[in-house]
Amino acid sequence: MTVSLTSSATSSGFTPFNAVSFQSTEQFHGAVRAQLAKDIEVLFAYAKLPSPLVDACRYVMTGQGKLVRPLMVASAFASINSGNSEGTDERNDDIDMLNADLDSLLENDSDYDMSRRAALAVELLHTYSLVHDDLPCMDDDELRRGQPTAHIAFDEATALLAGDVLQTLAFEVLTAEMPTFAPFDAHIASQLLAIFAPRARRMVSGQMLDLNAEASTDIVQNDLEAIHRDKTGALIEAAMLMGGVCAGATAPQRMALQECAQHIGLAFQVQDDVLDVTMTTDTLGKPAGSDEKLDKSTYVKLMGVDDATSYAQSLFDDGRAAISHELNSRELSDNEDNTVKNNDALLALIEWLWSRKK
Repeated sequence: MTVSLTSSATSSGFTPFNAVSFQSTEQFHGAVRAQLAKDIEVLFAYAKLPSPLVDACRYVMTGQGKLVRPLMVASAFASINSGNSEGTDERNDDIDMLNADLDSLLENDSDYDMSRRAALAVELLHTYSLVHDDLPCMDDDELRRGQPTAHIAFDEATALLAGDVLQTLAFEVLTAEMPTFAPFDAHIASQLLAIFAPRARRMVSGQMLDLNAEASTDIVQNDLEAIHRDKTGALIEAAMLMGGVCAGATAPQRMALQECAQHIGLAFQVQDDVLDVTMTTDTLGKPAGSDEKLDKSTYVKLMGVDDATSYAQSLFDDGRAAISHELNSRELSDNEDNTVKNNDALLALIEWLWSRKK
């Protein structure tokens, strides 16, 4: 794919993530976050939601979240696209042209714009789940992403409706006729919906299983993993697969992405359980120790901190191995600046997730 820019990107002078010459995890993630922030505003302008609903939606969508799932979409898109593109020299020539003259490359890139839609979709769905999780009828939390939860900042009814509309927008955005986006690609959109919808359903099923488990005293590891492969893992699967589909992933690449996502999704949850008891509220941006307060079944409760940490590391290693061969990629370097020898965005993301503290 030729490096190109959307009109939304160049109008304010920033470079979209598909045009970044990958030098570091931080650089690439910054470009993804910048693109997502612009696209969120475009979406809310398009949706024309009434107040205070739009205010609540913007509030929860623009907090200090990690944006793990849209980063997964973008990283899978970048890795598969890079692996399937023609030679490195041609890509470097494109980057040089971009730096020389942004306006001369102004054009709509349908595949890239579909990945923007996919990144929006997974973040909308994830944020809706957080808003509803925090409600008094669920976890009754007062802090999320470093700020008061939606039902505290607004009210319970507005928070409930904000979650509802974010969920519907998550599907609408895949085919909506929005400014700054190329017309949606019907073939890609149908594949994205086929991936996204059942995993959205699995996420909700996993949430119900998690609630059921709170009333049980005999949860074993297999039970806990079954819950989290749906509650947490399903949307992570969707994110990686959707990014790959937008980049034209082959059948073997999709299988590798799914296997990678299954390991990373479970690793992410085990890691969350560890961080809940080892980090402070200020670091996490949400109440530390909330799992213990709610008497939730966790990997720390089953294994202890040290064994749970080791298990998370083994899962991250399995996820890295699952995708490395298919991408024909070398292992990450151990440099302090977290650079990647082979400039692979997805492997860099896995390393970044393993090193996270919140």
